[in-house]
Amino acid sequence: QRRLQFFSSYGEVGLETATVNVTIQDFVADVVSELAFRNMQQVSREAMFIFPVNSDTVVHTFYATMGDTHIEAMLWEKEEAQQLCKVTSDMENLRYLQEQSDLWGPVFACFLGTLPPNGEVTISLCYVQELPLQPDGAARFCWPRELFPQITYFSRNPDKEEMPETLHFSICLKSDRGISHIDINSSCTPLQYTAPDQTSAEVSLKLSPWLQDDLNLLVYFRGSHPLSAVVEKKDPKAPPGSLLGDPVVMVTLMPNIPEVARDPGQLGEFLFLMDRSLFLDAQVPPEELLRVGSISAYLSHLSSAHPSICPQNTLLFLLKSLPVSCYFNIYSFGATFKAFYPQSVEYTQESMDSAVGRISSICPDLGGCDLLGLLKSIYSTPLLHGHPRQLFIFIQRKVSSEEEVVMAEVYRYRDQHRCFCFPTNRCDSFHLSQAMALETKGECVCIHSRMDMAAEAVKCLQRALQPLASGISLHWNLPPGLEVSMIRKAPEMIFRGHQSSIYAQIHGQAQDPEVCEGAVTLQYHVGSRSFASTLRFSLSPSADDRLPVHRMAMMHLLWKLAWEETKRSEKDIQHNAVKSSLRLGVPSPFTSNVAVRMNQRNAWHRDSLPPASSVLFSPSCNLVPCQQLWLCGSRPVWFKSTKFWMVQKYQFCLETLSCKAPDTGALTQLSASFSPLSTRLCDFSGLRVMVALQKANGSWALTAALASALGLSKADVEGRRPSEEVQPTAWATVLALVWLHRHKWKVSWSELLEAKACRWLRDQAEVQLDECLEAANSLLGCFVEPTIFSI
Repeated sequence: QRRLQFFSSYGEVGLETATVNVTIQDFVADVVSELAFRNMQQVSREAMFIFPVNSDTVVHTFYATMGDTHIEAMLWEKEEAQQLCKVTSDMENLRYLQEQSDLWGPVFACFLGTLPPNGEVTISLCYVQELPLQPDGAARFCWPRELFPQITYFSRNPDKEEMPETLHFSICLKSDRGISHIDINSSCTPLQYTAPDQTSAEVSLKLSPWLQDDLNLLVYFRGSHPLSAVVEKKDPKAPPGSLLGDPVVMVTLMPNIPEVARDPGQLGEFLFLMDRSLFLDAQVPPEELLRVGSISAYLSHLSSAHPSICPQNTLLFLLKSLPVSCYFNIYSFGATFKAFYPQSVEYTQESMDSAVGRISSICPDLGGCDLLGLLKSIYSTPLLHGHPRQLFIFIQRKVSSEEEVVMAEVYRYRDQHRCFCFPTNRCDSFHLSQAMALETKGECVCIHSRMDMAAEAVKCLQRALQPLASGISLHWNLPPGLEVSMIRKAPEMIFRGHQSSIYAQIHGQAQDPEVCEGAVTLQYHVGSRSFASTLRFSLSPSADDRLPVHRMAMMHLLWKLAWEETKRSEKDIQHNAVKSSLRLGVPSPFTSNVAVRMNQRNAWHRDSLPPASSVLFSPSCNLVPCQQLWLCGSRPVWFKSTKFWMVQKYQFCLETLSCKAPDTGALTQLSASFSPLSTRLCDFSGLRVMVALQKANGSWALTAALASALGLSKADVEGRRPSEEVQPTAWATVLALVWLHRHKWKVSWSELLEAKACRWLRDQAEVQLDECLEAANSLLGCFVEPTIFSI
């Protein structure tokens, strides 16, 4: 049997030269690149170009030149493109790539054809991209090391660093706030200001980054402001009133979020999603697994038997760590999904007790994994005002739906929630978990067999409980005659360390042409405190013929029109938006790529095409496989939207692999190496009892069960109470707090439980904390300092 295989072309199709021009204006980058690759082998290679894309990147121009052949990718309306693809040869190359590539995630792919020995192909690729905010306020731009021409690093002369002839990399920086400085992990020319007010600057690379490093550029702006605005002039050739025919403003929101006391009315909605396959009986006899001869099954048993990875424990510790007055719910999913409550409930003693009692009712399920259905159900429930929605997803199996469909649903609601994902180390949906966390600005933590699932989950819960900006609103102040319409509105909330970019179209004609300035005011809440900040911006920016902000705005508008039911009155808006997207090359749910191969002398561009697409069927043109695909491999490409690969295909014969009998000797050795595992694990029984006895408000009652968990009798505990004035509950809470703190080296995630106890103690009148702490230290035989009460 013969098949095609795609793999990295590094070393066989090498990058010889690269010319890159990057323009960064605040938090949007406009990239123009030209890359020349050469086939280093003495045999022909069939080449394909792959470019990973994410939801903040718009690839709008692609063409390739090989000798006299010119290949250009163009957008067509989806139905028309589908008809064209039916008559396109070599489409199986893309289908095979989609199923067999080791890469994972959304990509732009174009089949280039045969590259002869020593043959060269020149790739031109242009894209725009929103840049992420760094914790220190910088905008970060990344360029992958794969796209630097290979040079001999050991021949570098540190005394004479010059730009190699094979690399031309220039960066133009712009910001009305002023450019402060840059930080770059490569040798570069000094930052050269090109405007007296330092609102623009230029810099060029001298050398590519060292060895295996990507290029990372951090741009720092002057001052500290929670807002930035980029206004882009209209396209003079576009009709007024259309998106291209009006100015567009991109406003980046970066709220200052100080540490404040948590407001009970804004603590959040916490949803815990548990894959029911995690609840399989951990007591399967190892002898049975050894009989089957499955090493992976045996390792699975060991992992399941590990008490620190027990999902029941994880749910218990998460529930006990939640703050009073937040909202929560628990879902278990498999072939179907079930919720503990029809909708999220307020966290009280009663609801917490009810949820803890129902954990044991979750039944194992090895059927399907309908995560998409569960997410749709959650997204269809209204948000709770003032309570940010945060999902904790524990998953072990491959989802039943296509991952592309799952991500489209997550992207649709990405401004309304955050995902913390916990795939196991055997999870077939690991990269999907990473993508969901990235898209919603959450976190993904892989749970290994010896890693404490509860510890990692509670760490993420600590992050989820940090202050955030909510109640976000924008107020515009424009000259008379001008108004704005929102293309992408402000999100429900912004978490600390993140930003959000919104887009608005500016309509009308200013009554006074001399007034060329507008203002926008950001208002938001952090806890019970209100904040407001106003930014003034120019309405007369310099023209940018490349229209990067319009392209990003167009992408968001098209997705918005695709998701929302388009009313009849909006049909014209949709039609005009699609026409504009075809002209700008902005992909959308309404369009699809088709590439055309032609001779250089017959090369033409989209603007010169006649209205009918039948020209594509002319004998002088060939259709080329070119689409945006979702790859299902094992290596993620979601995260680096600026990463490229040249890959080639070749034919090979699959060797017939014979099935070998299980290596019982290896299994025996493996069993022996893991046998001491249970003896090395700490005893969680006392801890589970201690955590289970804590009340929702953070206190403990003085009971025989608590005394037993402490290793004492109830009489001993009651007899050592400092005085009759100390309430039994306060004394029990101090004892439990000291016990937890004493064992913190074993349970590093107990900080939230301790913090709840401290808050409850501080709210009590005349607790006599010093006397209680001294008595507790004496009774438990330890020494915990009074600073414990300041947690």
